[in-house]
Amino acid sequence: MRKSDKERIIELSRELRLPALRNNFTTLAAEAAENNLDYEDYLLAILEKEFINRNENRKKNIIRRAGFPSKSYLSLLERTFLPKAAQKKLPVLERLEFIDQGQNIIMAGNPGTGKTHIAIGLGLKACEMGYSVYFTTIHALLTLLRESHSQKALRQIEARFEKYDLVICDEVGYVSFDKAGAELLFNHLSLRAGRKSTIITTNLDFERWHEIFLDPVLTAALIDRLTHKAHLINMDGESYRLRETMNLTQQA
Repeated sequence: MRKSDKERIIELSRELRLPALRNNFTTLAAEAAENNLDYEDYLLAILEKEFINRNENRKKNIIRRAGFPSKSYLSLLERTFLPKAAQKKLPVLERLEFIDQGQNIIMAGNPGTGKTHIAIGLGLKACEMGYSVYFTTIHALLTLLRESHSQKALRQIEARFEKYDLVICDEVGYVSFDKAGAELLFNHLSLRAGRKSTIITTNLDFERWHEIFLDPVLTAALIDRLTHKAHLINMDGESYRLRETMNLTQQA
C-alpha cells in the first residue's frame, strides 16, 4: 500500500473517530495477507477491534462519571474477612438482579467492616454491565442539594438523580443535619423509593437514625421507604481494614 493511501486512511479514521482502525489496520492487513484471508475477514477483524475499543471506552466513561473515590473491585475483597451476613449475601447481590427489581441495599455496622468496598464493588460491576451509577457521600449529597436549592436548580438535580439505575449513598450517620437538611434528603431519597435501587452504608442502627435526622416522624417515614423489600445486611464485626492490614504485614 502506498504511503499516501496510509495517510488517507489515518486522516479519514480521525475524521470518523475510528481509533482502533487507525491503530490496527496495518497489523491486521499483514496478518490477513499472511493467512490468505479474504476482504470480508479483514474487514470483520477491523470492525471487531473497533467494537471492542468502543465498548471498553464506554465502560471507562460510565465508571468515570459515577464518581467513585477508588477502584475497589469485588475481586479485591478478602471475603473471609467480611461479616458472616455479607459473606452469605454477596453472591446473590453481585448478580445485580436487585437493580432490575428496584431493590435497595442497606449495610449497617461499625466502621472498617467492608461496607464501602462492597458498595463500590457492586457499583463498578454495574457500570461494566452498562448500568448508570452515581456515588456520593451523604454529606456531599446534602451540600449539592443545598447549593442547588439556593440556585433554584433543585428540580434539575432531582430529575437526574431519579434516572440513575443505581445510587450509592455512603457514610450515613457520620454527620447530623438540621431540619431543613433532613427534609431535603428525605425528599430526594424518596424520589427513588420502590422504582430505582439505592445502596446505603451507615454506622448506625435504625434505632439511632433519629440522632442524625432529628425529626422522629420524618426518620420513621424515611426508614419505611428505604427498607421496603430491601436487602438489609448486618455489617457488625471485626474491622476488615485492620485484619487486611495485619494480613499484609504478616506476608511482608
